[in-house]
Amino acid sequence: QNKCGITGEYFLCFNDVCRTCIKLVFSFKLVLRVILREKELQVSFNLYNSSLEPFQFNMLFHTYLKVPDVRKCNISGLQGCMFVDKTKENSVYQEPREMVTVNHWTDRIYQNTQQEHVISNVVSGRKMKMIKYNMPDTVVWNPWDVTSSTMSDFGEDEYPNMICVEAGIVITPITLNPNNTYEGTIILQVM
Repeated sequence: QNKCGITGEYFLCFNDVCRTCIKLVFSFKLVLRVILREKELQVSFNLYNSSLEPFQFNMLFHTYLKVPDVRKCNISGLQGCMFVDKTKENSVYQEPREMVTVNHWTDRIYQNTQQEHVISNVVSGRKMKMIKYNMPDTVVWNPWDVTSSTMSDFGEDEYPNMICVEAGIVITPITLNPNNTYEGTIILQVM
């Protein structure tokens, strides 16, 4: 702990011994850093390719946000972006709205989104800013009653009080060459 907040680092290293245990074809080192401040959570990942060959990867920070009423949330920073609608057989659309709202089963992968999103009506009705670095895509998800009833780890009555706005690398995998590193960060700030 320091003046800037509480910091934690978690290391995950897959070397030759681990590779044979879970049948991976490459070696890597993943460092996850978490910094918690009074009104901010910062999570960064650093992925190093220790293999002799390049590999591809996708990544998504699963941020489940508790909200008073998902129908009253607005999400900025998605207007004009193309998105894959997983509830409509992966059809692709362009987002026309300045502020995205959720009032039904939603599972969308927005491509090449802005670096910042503001989500209204979270944390006791306040706003939350999400800032992302090296994370080109944003997923917006809520199972609604349509799918929440089929999920074993999700209560049927929980969907009105949550929303996922997730930064990630979803549509186009990153190719990471040997001895190279990729770093991505998400910052959540209560406004």
